[in-house]
Amino acid sequence: MDITHWFHACPRELAVILIAMLPVAELRGAIPWAVHPQGGGMSLGMAYVLAVTGNAIPVIPLLLGLGPVSNYLRRWPVFDRFFEWLFARTRRRGNLVERYEALGLVPFVAIPLPVTGAWTGAVAAFVFGVRFRYALPAILAGILIAGLVVVLACAGVIGIWGIASS
Repeated sequence: MDITHWFHACPRELAVILIAMLPVAELRGAIPWAVHPQGGGMSLGMAYVLAVTGNAIPVIPLLLGLGPVSNYLRRWPVFDRFFEWLFARTRRRGNLVERYEALGLVPFVAIPLPVTGAWTGAVAAFVFGVRFRYALPAILAGILIAGLVVVLACAGVIGIWGIASS
């Protein structure tokens, strides 16, 4: 059974939360799936609440665990290469965070483009040394804004294409 069948087999609310928790999809994938009639068939409001909730769930474990986990795993060459690649990529894309620290995390997370979002924001906070007490509210604010942007984009698609959602 592939993953799309699994999401259709579980309760749609849980599916939206789980999709939003995934590092690549995040809420940028969860909201369109949730409102599409062949996906969750939900209202934009319900999709927003569930996707924001799901996208926020991994943030605290990521912010608290990325340092200890990466330090432990970097003892093995394969993981060391992965973390070198991940941190170098984040440094290249993290100009806002490097310059404005926690305030830079908000637009970094909020702009709904590939390789931005809560997961990358947590990595950027770690790489640039943004303290947890500043990083957490900044990332959560970015998630809320990104959710609004995706909901507005979906509302436009629904209006233009006449896709019905409940």
